[in-house]
Amino acid sequence: MGTLIALLAGATGLNEHDVRGIVRNAPVRYKTYEIPKRNGGTRTISQPAREVKALQRVLVTEILSRLPVHPSAMAYRPGISIKDNAAAHVENGPILKFDFKEFFPSIVSRDWRIYCEETSLFDDLEDIFSSTQILFHHMKERPGLRLAIGAPSSPCLSNVLMNKFDMRISDLVAVNHVTYTRYADDLTFSAKRTGFLTGVERTLRRVVRESRSPSLTINETKTVTATRKYKRIVTGLILTNDGNVSIGHERKKRIRAALHHAQQGSITDSELTRLGGLLAFVHDVEPEFFRRLVVKYGAPLLAAIQATNKTSDSDE
Repeated sequence: MGTLIALLAGATGLNEHDVRGIVRNAPVRYKTYEIPKRNGGTRTISQPAREVKALQRVLVTEILSRLPVHPSAMAYRPGISIKDNAAAHVENGPILKFDFKEFFPSIVSRDWRIYCEETSLFDDLEDIFSSTQILFHHMKERPGLRLAIGAPSSPCLSNVLMNKFDMRISDLVAVNHVTYTRYADDLTFSAKRTGFLTGVERTLRRVVRESRSPSLTINETKTVTATRKYKRIVTGLILTNDGNVSIGHERKKRIRAALHHAQQGSITDSELTRLGGLLAFVHDVEPEFFRRLVVKYGAPLLAAIQATNKTSDSDE
C-alpha cells in the first residue's frame, strides 16, 4: 500500500500538506452535545468537523470496508438490518441477552494499533499514526483517544476490531448448538433448549476477561433471559412462537392510530415524517402487515406519507 496521506489527498482533492494539517489535530476537531435516550438519561454525541469526516469516509471506503468482519456482527453492514439479527434466532426457543457498557468509547486507539501490527495492514508507522489520528477522538473528560459516537467511521471500525472476539465467542458456543449474534453492543444467544445456554454466561465472561483488545465491560443491569412462554425481544423486534419476526402489537396499534389521524388531516409535519420512516421499517420487517395497511387505508395515502420521509432525508 502506498502512503496513506497520498491516498487521502488523491481521494479528497486536497494537497498532501493540507491533509497532514488536518491529521495533526483531527482528534480534537469535534463538536460534542447530548441527546436524550428513549429510556431516560442522555447520550453523548461527538460529530467530527467536516474535513475530518471527509477523511474518515475515505478510510471507510478504501480500507475499513474491505477488512474482515465476522458473520455474527449484524449492525452497520450493507444489506443487513435488525430484522436479520432477530431472524437468526427465530427458529430457536430460549434467548439470553447481554449488553456492553459504553461500547464505542471502550474501543481505544491502542486497539487499532494492535490490529494494524498483527495484520500488517500498513507498511509505514506514519500510516498507523495518521489513521489513528483520523479515526479516534480525544474526549476531554477521559484519557487517550477513543471511538466517537457520531463519527461515520466508528460503526465499521468497531466491527473490524471485534472480529476476533466475535469469532471466538461464536466458535465456543456453537459446540453446544447455540446461535450468537451481536448488534453493536447488544449480544444475543439462543438455542433449542434452555440447557444448551447454561454455560454461555461463563464463557462470555471468560472471553471478555481474557480479551487483550478491545477491553470491554458487560453491563450488569441489562442481562435478560426469555423463553417461548414470555415475550422474546431481539433488537426491538418480537420473535413469535410460529417462527416469524414481528414489530409487536403496541407498535401496530400506534401506527393504525397515526394513519387514522393522517386520514383526518390532524397530524403535524414532524409526526408525518416519523410515520413515513416507520412505514418503511414495517415494509421491511413485516410486509404482510404493511399490505393489510394498504388495503385498509389505501395505497395513495401510504405512498404520500412515505414520500414525506424521503423528502426529509434528501433535505438533510
